[in-house]
Amino acid sequence: MEKENKNSTAIIGNDIEVGTRIKLLRTSQKRTLQEIADSCGLSKSMISKIENNKAVPSVAALVKIASILGTSISGLLEQESWDKTIVTSYKTAMDKLIKTEKGYHIFPYASAYHNKKMQPFLFVARKGEVIPHQLSHEGEEFVFVIEGNMKMQVGDTEYVLKAGDSLYFNALHKHGITPLSDEVTYIDIFV
Repeated sequence: MEKENKNSTAIIGNDIEVGTRIKLLRTSQKRTLQEIADSCGLSKSMISKIENNKAVPSVAALVKIASILGTSISGLLEQESWDKTIVTSYKTAMDKLIKTEKGYHIFPYASAYHNKKMQPFLFVARKGEVIPHQLSHEGEEFVFVIEGNMKMQVGDTEYVLKAGDSLYFNALHKHGITPLSDEVTYIDIFV
C-alpha cells in the first residue's frame, strides 16, 4: 500500500514534478485514472494523488506506472527524454502490448516524447476478445490497417477495412470496431 507524503514533493528536472508527467502521459493516451489504477494495483484515489503531486509513489509503484504508460522509470524522471526523437521497432511494439479493459491490446508509441500534438497507438484486436462498444471524444482520429480485416462504425455508417485501408474522422462521432478476421492489427492516431 502506498503512503501519502504531504510534506515532500517529487520535483524532477526543470521543475516538472513526476506526478505532472504521469498525468500528461495518461491524458495524452486518453486513458482513465481507473484503468491505470487497475493495471498497476493501486487505488484510483492514489493515482490521482500521485498525479496531483500530493503523494510520492514508491519506486516499485513508479516502475509499474511507467510500464503501464509504455515508458520507463527514466522516461518519467529524466528531463532530456521529454524532447528527443523516439524510434520504436515493430517487434518492440508487439512485445509490449497491454490488454485494456475493453479487450484490445495496445501499445502507445512515443510515450517518452512529451507534450506531443498527437498520440499514435498500435492496436491488436482479436475476434471474441473485444467487448462491443462505441465511444466518442474530442479530436480527430486516423486509422490505418496493417494486417487483417475489421468493421469500423463511425456515426451511422459502417466501413469494412482491410490491410492497407485507412479512415480519418471526427472523433466526436460515436465510433467502434469489430474484428472480422481472427486478428486485426492497426495504427490509430489520436489528434
